[in-house]
Amino acid sequence: MALRFDPLHTEVAVALRRSRIDGYGVFAQQPIAAGQRLGQLTGESITVAEARRRAQAGGRLMLVELSPARAIDASRSQDALRFTNHSCEPNARILVDDGEVRFVALRPIPPGEELTVDYGITHHEGRLACHCGAAGCRHWL
Repeated sequence: MALRFDPLHTEVAVALRRSRIDGYGVFAQQPIAAGQRLGQLTGESITVAEARRRAQAGGRLMLVELSPARAIDASRSQDALRFTNHSCEPNARILVDDGEVRFVALRPIPPGEELTVDYGITHHEGRLACHCGAAGCRHWL
């Protein structure tokens, strides 16, 4: 899949490849240290009500709620991190601060490993099967 990454928003070298978890994923192309900032996610600024309407409409979405009122829809973003898949035992986390969505490594990540985050509570309300394969998998999102 050809995707032109926005280098302003990805701070580590990554590659987009098929993922065993779901669809495409983002894979480290360099060693990443614990606590290292991976990059930022940008997208269309929308209301949470609009985000939930889009979620109900179905299809593949990439939504992050910033506050009780605002969300980002990264579905059309050029940021590589929009392809970050869920894992019940993630190697990175999402930080939402002052309207920005940043990704930070939780532990050292070797080259070739897929970058993952825990999506937490989602609009799927426990109806979407989780395929992360982690030993502690909750099996649903």
